[in-house]
Amino acid sequence: MVGQQLVPRGIRDERVLQAMRKVERHLFMPEGTRDAAYEDRAVPIGEAQTISQPYMVAIMTQLLELTGEEKVLEIGTGSGYQAAILSELAGEVYTIERNRALADKAAKILSDFGYDNCRVFIGDGTLGMEAEAPYDRILITAAAPSIPQPLVDQLAERGVIVAPVGERHTQVLVRGKKIMGALVTEERFPCAFVPLIGEHGWSG
Repeated sequence: MVGQQLVPRGIRDERVLQAMRKVERHLFMPEGTRDAAYEDRAVPIGEAQTISQPYMVAIMTQLLELTGEEKVLEIGTGSGYQAAILSELAGEVYTIERNRALADKAAKILSDFGYDNCRVFIGDGTLGMEAEAPYDRILITAAAPSIPQPLVDQLAERGVIVAPVGERHTQVLVRGKKIMGALVTEERFPCAFVPLIGEHGWSG
């Protein structure tokens, strides 16, 4: 997966590559789908959600430019796979999932694997989690019509946020950096994620 899918497509951060080698993607997937675990595509995990393709996990993580000390907020825990990658690379990880069944499964597997620097919360991710703010990095793993203002507010100065932004079915991956209180963004490439549901996202 790393040698054939990630390195040839521009993943250069050696820490990201090492995390992608270490975290076993199949263990975060339902047993009936594990044959596809290392294919370069998103795979359903139930509850109308997917586990993102390995390349998308890697490029979004690389864009965060993690050094190992950061406090990271993830919006959309899903299977917990992305949270595990972040936990390998950051100081603290807070991840929010609106679906209790997915949150409970992710919390268990993350705990079983010893990621004691990662905490799973249930709630509306578009509201963020003000009690633990500010965050050095924020990663949104579902499609947002725009970057929710509460998340911008909770991002630390010089902090980075990465998110798929656009229409409900087609988006562009956006990287934003907070400079003097304002988010300066750049568009990277087209992508397609499940919708971000919540007060500052899509409805139902």
